[in-house]
Amino acid sequence: MSSQSLYVIKLGSSTIVHHPEIFEEINRIVKRGHQVLLVAGGAEAIRLKYESISRPMPFLTLPSGDEARYCAPDEMPIIRAAYHENILSIIDKQLKSYGLSVYAQLGGDHGLISGQKAKPIKAIKDERTVIIRDSLFGQFTSSHTSFLRSALTAFDVVCLTPPIFDPTLDTYINIDSDILAAHLAIELEAHHLRFVTGTSGLLLDIRNPSSTISDIYTDDELSFVQGRMKQKVRAAQLAILEGACDVFISGPHTLLGSKTWFWNVSRELGALDLLNKVARIPSVSQDEHELANYLLDEIKLPSVSGTIDEAGNIVFRKGSGPHTLLLLGHIDTVPHVWPVRTDTNGITGRGVVDAKGSFVNFIHMLQEVDVPEHGSLLVIGAVEEEISSSKGAYFIRDHYSADAVIIGEPSGEHNLTLGYYGLFKLRITIHRAQEHTAAKDSISVIDELYHVAGEIRQRVRDIDSQSLSSLIDIKHQQARGFLTVTSILNFRVSQAAGKDYAEKLDLTFGKEVTIEVLRATPGYANARSGSLVKAFVRSFSKQGKSIHYIKKRGTSDMNTLATTWSTVPMVAYGPGDSSLDHTNDEYLHYREAAATRVILKDAVTEWFRLRLEE
Repeated sequence: MSSQSLYVIKLGSSTIVHHPEIFEEINRIVKRGHQVLLVAGGAEAIRLKYESISRPMPFLTLPSGDEARYCAPDEMPIIRAAYHENILSIIDKQLKSYGLSVYAQLGGDHGLISGQKAKPIKAIKDERTVIIRDSLFGQFTSSHTSFLRSALTAFDVVCLTPPIFDPTLDTYINIDSDILAAHLAIELEAHHLRFVTGTSGLLLDIRNPSSTISDIYTDDELSFVQGRMKQKVRAAQLAILEGACDVFISGPHTLLGSKTWFWNVSRELGALDLLNKVARIPSVSQDEHELANYLLDEIKLPSVSGTIDEAGNIVFRKGSGPHTLLLLGHIDTVPHVWPVRTDTNGITGRGVVDAKGSFVNFIHMLQEVDVPEHGSLLVIGAVEEEISSSKGAYFIRDHYSADAVIIGEPSGEHNLTLGYYGLFKLRITIHRAQEHTAAKDSISVIDELYHVAGEIRQRVRDIDSQSLSSLIDIKHQQARGFLTVTSILNFRVSQAAGKDYAEKLDLTFGKEVTIEVLRATPGYANARSGSLVKAFVRSFSKQGKSIHYIKKRGTSDMNTLATTWSTVPMVAYGPGDSSLDHTNDEYLHYREAAATRVILKDAVTEWFRLRLEE
């Protein structure tokens, strides 16, 4: 299973008008396979429009001392024209130059985005406070999300701008574009929300371009924020409190520059800080790019090198000795993403158990373990572990080497996983001419699918009586007088099936039935002997705990490596209850995360010591 992730990107008009290189960055996001909703501001575009018609642009001075554009009824046609002429036309031209398809409109056109005019506002005029009643400024109320989702599927990029539409007043009203972007990110359940600005993120001192604040937490005091940046901060905070997306402000005029990340959690997290951040960056399979780049920027430790390899895996190495221990986790998750929540005892959210908690522990080893001169500690967060491609693990298998491997998967504090069942994955397709269901001997294609699946299950059981199976993702289509049904039939095969089980199976069922083997990974089990297991035994004993060995019926990247790394010892260890994997109830206890980190550290240290003795 794969998933397109949604980026909501807010661009200021100055970026759009004067920095066309931003569109190459957007093109790269689309080419990675993701959806993009652009929300464009208009300050510079509106200024240029007023200049072109030699008309002074009206402003109001607010009691706070800030200035706000005055959106009187007579000004609204000019504002709308400015967006059409100086924003939408530029975006359309720039994106189409990359071969991208674009859908662009004002948010209020056709009532796509609705709002409500704000209450009368106070302003300062001639040193007196006056009430302004006709300002066409308001707030977001709703959007046609079904249409927007369809447009995002049909087009490479969808672009929306203010103004929006007030159906009660039957008129366009202006809205802050940063706030609009936040609301749309929430409504559309975006994965990533980006605010591109003219500064290097949020600055502590606007006079110092290098004073970027890297992180903003919910309990931070932000009185230093000034001017237009206030709205960006409000929008970012709205999004992290109400949505599941990750959020940052970046610049100047780029997604790749300095960043200020926003986190819906307290600053006082200590050793739990990284876990909370990693959990809050969505990384559904094939959308690991943002998390990998965050970790590459974040993990800056003495004697530790970091890179993102050709497969997209995040790779760290400490030490350069000949004896390599690989700590292999994965940074992708299954869909669906929901808001991460933290309490005093732990954290809940997609992937905290499977398997971000384990991988964060691995990263901590880079700081906590003293790698000896003869050793090398290799920490890799693989991509696409949760889908059949296992792209990251296959790349690791073919391009790296190690003397032993610890896989980062939830085993629970007291268990050491020695092996996993293998994965046998088939796509069944039945395609035939339609016929009347009342015809003699007629059987529906779906009934036939169940019959074929049942027959395959029996043939697999004849080879491996311990196998488990599930029929998933059934799709039915009727077109041009033909019926087609497809489905995925998953098997978990035990280690007893051997490495060549797939070759023993007869998968022929006639010309109307096609069986494709998508994956045929054998099971794997590590022996209890050897220095790797011994290192964990000693670590458990040091903590006064008995070790329990388990073999899981799931499959992990251990199986992929074992297809060629047959002599390399491998085990899996990490915090969490694996029965919560892929469920909406993933919860990781902080106490267990900390306890497994202690055991892991001692085991890694002990392995290097034992390796030197061999």
